[in-house]
Amino acid sequence: MLIATEKETERAEHPVDVVEQLAATNDWSFDREDEDEISISVAGAWTEYHVAFTWLPQLETLHISCAFDLKAPERRRGEVMALVNAINEQMWIGHFDFWPQEGVAMHRHGLMLCGGAQPSPTQCAALLENALSSCERYYQAFQFVLWAGKSAREALDTANFETKGEA
Repeated sequence: MLIATEKETERAEHPVDVVEQLAATNDWSFDREDEDEISISVAGAWTEYHVAFTWLPQLETLHISCAFDLKAPERRRGEVMALVNAINEQMWIGHFDFWPQEGVAMHRHGLMLCGGAQPSPTQCAALLENALSSCERYYQAFQFVLWAGKSAREALDTANFETKGEA
């Protein structure tokens, strides 16, 4: 290890408590079965997103994952993984993962809070906003690969197509 750190840092407030307050303030449906994790359902333009915030004390990191209901059949998983790689080349914050055992794609990111740093409601909201906007931006690309049989490149090009003006 390059830097010596304390094993357990005392915190004024549990990081997941901040996220729970954010969910309650926004009237989002949430479930907190464990002190270190909260699951939130958030409606997007394309689908319902399943968001999990998990406190990882050994890493002093608040992790967010945002998944959507798209199960990839075995025959399309190679193309989905190619899409994930192509999307990640464009990402500045966070990344997409594909979990082949479950056949699901998700956006993931972590907020490091070393040395007892506390997350602010604004930081938690920004983590959530980034995850949701990334999922909204690329959801159709996953749809194109899974249901239209497009290649990863075709799907990404179609999803990134932006119109200007009004018809």
